[in-house]
Amino acid sequence: MITADIRAIDVLAPNFKKRLSGVTSTIVRLVPLQAQSIAIAATGPVLPSHVPQVPLRSLLTMPRSGPSGARVWHARRNVEMLGGLLLKHVLRKKLWLLFTSASQRKHTGYSKWLISQMDAVIATSAKTASYLEREATVIHHGIDLDIFKPAEDKAALRASLGLPEQGPIIGCFGRIRRQKGTDVFVDAAIDLARRHSNLTALVMGRATEKHQGFERDLKAKVADAGLSERVLFLPEVPVWDIAKYYQALDLYIAPQRWEGFGLTPLEAMACRMPVVATTVGAFEELVVEGETGHLVPPGEIAAMIDATERLLDDPKALDAAAAAALARARTEFSLEREAHAIIDVYQSLMAAQH
Repeated sequence: MITADIRAIDVLAPNFKKRLSGVTSTIVRLVPLQAQSIAIAATGPVLPSHVPQVPLRSLLTMPRSGPSGARVWHARRNVEMLGGLLLKHVLRKKLWLLFTSASQRKHTGYSKWLISQMDAVIATSAKTASYLEREATVIHHGIDLDIFKPAEDKAALRASLGLPEQGPIIGCFGRIRRQKGTDVFVDAAIDLARRHSNLTALVMGRATEKHQGFERDLKAKVADAGLSERVLFLPEVPVWDIAKYYQALDLYIAPQRWEGFGLTPLEAMACRMPVVATTVGAFEELVVEGETGHLVPPGEIAAMIDATERLLDDPKALDAAAAAALARARTEFSLEREAHAIIDVYQSLMAAQH
């Protein structure tokens, strides 16, 4: 474990949730990279050993100021905003309070109050910023381009994964639940598989206990259609393995009904995949209609099928969209770009007088 000396830390990134979540993975991705440029450490009950971190208990006894003056406390959840306020106003620690919002819904009165107490706010998309009743800096999420990159030999990769070497493969990855639109993808995949005799569709992810009945119903629908060998349900794999499955595709589909930000289209684009995505989350800021793929209304199965076929039926258009998707991911959405944009916010706070 990389345990940092809290006396040498200027920025604290709390992660107060034990279970893996999107926020946790954001911290795990960003903090080691940011630590190369600024004195930052995460803190929380469960963090991977490679993430620079300080014990939670050390927050109570840490010096009032950091080595450069007031520290930055970068919260990403309500409970972490509250923790920062308690440290600042009860324990009298000198802190700049920063909050990153990814939510695209009206905030409760409590959340609004917490956000109003922050010294600065980051929004992960312009749509997210529109729900905040204060100024926010928009910084899109980025992805690790060393992990998510095009396949060197797609046919060999497919063979190694036990997937068909020939014929188009489409995919939808992530949690299996209605909110994520998994049923929309399955309905579209069944129709597409009937129209295209060599098409394979992948559903990859995990259904939590609450959504396992939903997953069973989807599998039964596929079985009733006689397509269990072509519409495949694959288990969730670690982030360092998921890239292989993106690389094996010809087209990625993001069918969500609701999303906070949504990283899967970016991960696919970095693997040189065109994307058909719904107009939720930050997808309209990630996918360029007609250039890197297509955007469709959430829940519209017919529109999803049409957008998918327009690309699959035109190999030149599919390849052009794939190239454009890769270029956009590399230019606009690298993890390094996100990390340094956030560091700029840290430094602007630390440069101010407390």
